[in-house]
Amino acid sequence: MLEGKVALVTGGAQGLGRAVAVRYAAEGATVVVSDLDAAAAEDTAREMEGAEGVACDVRREADVVELVAGAVERHGRLDVMVANAGVSTVGPVAETSLEDWRELMSVNLDGVFLCVKHAGPAIAASGGGAIVTMASITAMAGVPLLAPYAASKAAVVSLTKTAALELRDQGVRVNALCPGFIGTDMVARHRAELEQGLGIDLEEALEHAQGGFGSEADVAGVAACREISVPDPPMASSRSWRRSSSATVTGSTGSPWADSDVMAS
Repeated sequence: MLEGKVALVTGGAQGLGRAVAVRYAAEGATVVVSDLDAAAAEDTAREMEGAEGVACDVRREADVVELVAGAVERHGRLDVMVANAGVSTVGPVAETSLEDWRELMSVNLDGVFLCVKHAGPAIAASGGGAIVTMASITAMAGVPLLAPYAASKAAVVSLTKTAALELRDQGVRVNALCPGFIGTDMVARHRAELEQGLGIDLEEALEHAQGGFGSEADVAGVAACREISVPDPPMASSRSWRRSSSATVTGSTGSPWADSDVMAS
């Protein structure tokens, strides 16, 4: 389905980004794996035929400009941008420093903004394609101890809706994926803090809320479905795809992912 397409994935050396990059490569795309850790990006790219790994700090506009321009220069086009790079922090709002707040926003929101800003015109110039932003189910409902993260993801959803309206006439579709709690290294790093702060067993709580931890493959499957990664340009629109359970989805847009119709055209 992605045969002949060129896809760029930020934060692609690990977690959800790596899963999406691997899935895109399996679907036939030429994948540019971008990550702050250049060596990790290169290692991940070596696992996929025709892929390449490059360093990029999405907080720096010059880096993002070079990332997009370099992909177009080396591969002749850019069809898909997955703005996935993100970080998280855990703690009560009253104990969150302004410095920590701004650092998280610089990656999770500024980074996505810069990717959309510079990839959009490049994709349009290539004849149209798609931008996928990585949001979170926390964008839809508050989660204690995750205020900066949730706020950043809610902003990403809003940015996605606006970008879709601006880019649809240029044949670029923009969608946000809003996964629930996925069994990534990021979640594992913060699990003890969340359990202690909330007084819960996270796995037990998620079993009731969403059927357990989701998998990275779930998210990658949705990111690769036609409605998100390879749309027909005239149908360009924005939607927020929300994950509500842990059942595996492999390229399907049906249950347990619900199209919430945040914005459609």
